[in-house]
Amino acid sequence: MTKFNTKLIHGQDQHDNSTGAVNVPIYTSSTYKFPSVEATLNWDYSRSGNPTRGYLEDQIADLENGARGFAFSSGMAAIHAVLAIFKPGDHIIVADTIYGGTFRLINEFFKRWQLDFTAVDTQDLDAIKAAIRPNTKAIYFEPVSNPLLKVTSVKAVAAVARAHDILTIVDNTFLTPYLQRPLDLGADIVLHSATKYLGGHSDVIAGLVVTKTTELGDAIYFNQNGIGGVLSPEDANLVRRGIQTLAVRMDRHLSNAQKIAEFLDSRDEISKVYYPGLDGTLDHQIATAETDGYGGVVSFDLAPGLDSIKFVESLKLILLAESLGAVESLIELPYKMTHAELSPDEQVAAGITHQLVRLSVGLEDASDLIADLKQGLEQVTQAKGGDALVADRSNS
Repeated sequence: MTKFNTKLIHGQDQHDNSTGAVNVPIYTSSTYKFPSVEATLNWDYSRSGNPTRGYLEDQIADLENGARGFAFSSGMAAIHAVLAIFKPGDHIIVADTIYGGTFRLINEFFKRWQLDFTAVDTQDLDAIKAAIRPNTKAIYFEPVSNPLLKVTSVKAVAAVARAHDILTIVDNTFLTPYLQRPLDLGADIVLHSATKYLGGHSDVIAGLVVTKTTELGDAIYFNQNGIGGVLSPEDANLVRRGIQTLAVRMDRHLSNAQKIAEFLDSRDEISKVYYPGLDGTLDHQIATAETDGYGGVVSFDLAPGLDSIKFVESLKLILLAESLGAVESLIELPYKMTHAELSPDEQVAAGITHQLVRLSVGLEDASDLIADLKQGLEQVTQAKGGDALVADRSNS
């Protein structure tokens, strides 16, 4: 089988039993019987390997066209295992806008272990080149940044990295392999918070990593086994099941997100919409060239003077919650929630204002979502006064 949608349904056979089960069983055993002292086993202790987790790891490696895959207890555990392949004194270039949890891990953990980081605008190849040092080992970024949805060319960044013999590490959470396969574009390591679109139902916390080469896979496996942040068999099964419906879910996410982005872009209450599916931007150009869709997240700035807290709390269908990529729509304020780890000055530098709202568009009927957003916007507009709003936007 070669087509992607077929791969989503049928992972690689683990040859683990003779029952004919359509789905790989959930193996809860922590240990496995040796037939003899000298026997070589596929499975001996479940921190080191488990058939249910192994199925998921092989499946994500196949979907990303990589050599090896690994499943972790969270997206942050996956990021930790990747960054832990480096040693004290190594230098890593990171995007200047990354997930708040990654920012915290870098600045409050890995810097203590003498890893050095430089943040740059990854759309600016000259800035990347200028940041490279003799001890630079990797560049780490999100192809679609969180929360401003700024799009970076994986192909262009990977070309710079290869020319300087450094690794390209891509967090592909927002796009999934359904919309982009970074290893095919030149990346060396790709990772996911599988809590999001791959799981897809707000019922599991998980992280996945895929390496382009077996050698890199050996380094990740050492950290996975040695540090031990592995995904449980039960949770591996939930992610496996979520992946089976990824294509049909993502198609609805994309359709709904485009409609909502266009709706928001037409409203006086919105000063700016961040979505790569809207034409006329560099983000749109890069995404069109390197992805098969623009994602299911739409961010936007409320017009000056509108109360962002009142707006998100006034919604009736869309849920006020962190996370994204689930069947239900979720909305949040990055400055108060997902990116609260950043100081006020760091938030301003990253473009995260008190007016910024991030919406993870779910699978509900688009007209219902638009109606909910409309009534929320009308509430905050009435609270301020409609005439003042129009004046604010015309002067901005």
